Amino acid sequence: MKILSIGNSFSEDAQAYLHALAEQRGIDLTCENLAIGGCSLQTHWQNVAENKKEYLYGVNGTWVAHPVTVKEVIEAGKYDAITLQQVSGFSGQYETYQPYLNDLSAYVREKQPGADLYFHRTWAYEIGSPHVDFPRYDCDQKKMYAAICSASDSACLVTGAALIPAGDVIQTLRENVPAFDVANGGESLCRDSFHMSETYGRFAVALTWLAVFSGKRVEAMPFMELDQDLIAEIVKAVNKVVFD
Repeated sequence: MKILSIGNSFSEDAQAYLHALAEQRGIDLTCENLAIGGCSLQTHWQNVAENKKEYLYGVNGTWVAHPVTVKEVIEAGKYDAITLQQVSGFSGQYETYQPYLNDLSAYVREKQPGADLYFHRTWAYEIGSPHVDFPRYDCDQKKMYAAICSASDSACLVTGAALIPAGDVIQTLRENVPAFDVANGGESLCRDSFHMSETYGRFAVALTWLAVFSGKRVEAMPFMELDQDLIAEIVKAVNKVVFD
């Protein structure tokens, strides 16, 4: 299976370990990413419309080219799936999605008619995050998460895209696993209060993507030097969110 993401640093977080986790489980998955840090759907569409050479291009978690256009990558091969997402600060504000999401969806379907379209539901910021966009949600993690859910549900309904519920898995872990309960001294799943940590955060999001694209429940396996008990908690959350 071959997937292409048109995203930003949050799609980089999602894809960082995705190929490695798939390979570990014997799943043939090639992951490609077109990203600009902090890029919104509006900017993606403007870049496509003007064929701007602005993107970092990654394959299986490693950057391989820069700068490139969306057009030259999307026309170069055949994809089974293409993912879209909104920039984190606007992720819970559906009015910022349109008309750019519809335009971008139509474009990728024209270029890759055989590919399934997915929308990446990203995560709310960490409690106490100083991110400049957190006040849009009254600096309230749960309020931001609820807004992201509402906006991404609308995005999927309007475009017919399938959902990648990464944000649901992250919130489930925050609220149900004491080790990740920051308010009570737990470890943050973010490295800077909004990007995923390079340990459990990226692992959890990549495992969510793997479950979605493989259509199979994931199993606990050792990865890097992560604690096996916490891996088991993440596996439990991913399977619950994606399949139950």
